[in-house]
Formats: sequence, C-alpha cells, structure tokens
Amino acid sequence: MNANDNKKLLQHIFAELAKGNSRPLVDNMADDFSWTITGTTEWSKKYEGKLAVVNELFGSLQAKLTPPITTIAQRFIADEDCVAVEARGKNTTKDGTPYNNSYCFVFRLADGKLRELTEYLDTELVSSALGPPAPQG
Repeated sequence: MNANDNKKLLQHIFAELAKGNSRPLVDNMADDFSWTITGTTEWSKKYEGKLAVVNELFGSLQAKLTPPITTIAQRFIADEDCVAVEARGKNTTKDGTPYNNSYCFVFRLADGKLRELTEYLDTELVSSALGPPAPQG
C-alpha cells in the first residue's frame, strides 16, 4: 500500500471511531501490533501485541469511560508507511468528569496492516481525569 492508501485506511478507521466503533481499528491491527503511550503516567508504556492492546489498554479505558468512547480526527498527514493523525477525544468518565484529550497518533503500516502506534497526549489530563489504569486479571 502507498501513502495515500494508508491515509484512506486511517480515515475510514477514524470515521468509525468518531461514532464509538473501534471494530475497524482492531480488525486492521497486525497480531504483533504495538501501541506506545508517551510520557511518565501510569498509562505510559508500550502495549505489545494486539491482545495486550485490546485486553489491557482498551479494557482499562472501558472500565473508566462511559460508552461510547469516541475519538474525532481533525487532520491526516501521510508519508510512505506512516500516517499522523491529529485528533480529539470527546468522552466522559463513569464518575461524570469530562475527558476530552488532544492527541497526535503516529501510525506505521506494513502490508495493509497497522504495525505500530505512538500516542502523544495531554498526560496531566489522563492522570487527573482517569487516574491509574484498571487492574488486569
């Protein structure tokens, strides 16, 4: 796939994320997909493998946020195998706190699949609104 194809795929994924549908995101992750959240928060780490992303990261978000969990893209910039997506969340925690974070997601794709994601966000907001990730297990 070329840069334009990669951009179109991410545009489709984020059109669905804006509606609270994460299925296209998950379906397009490679099995060895990794998601890195930057910073020094309790959420900041590298989630390695599609199952870790779905179970640990998404599981913790679902425990903290009221559905639907939405992320609305504002800009897509594609270059070779990378696509950067500027986006905003529009969410509320289960205790009623607004959680409207700002993001820059940098995706790397290969063979038509999402391989890596680095997420840049307001780390103070994630800590103050969400607290620590939900316990796993």
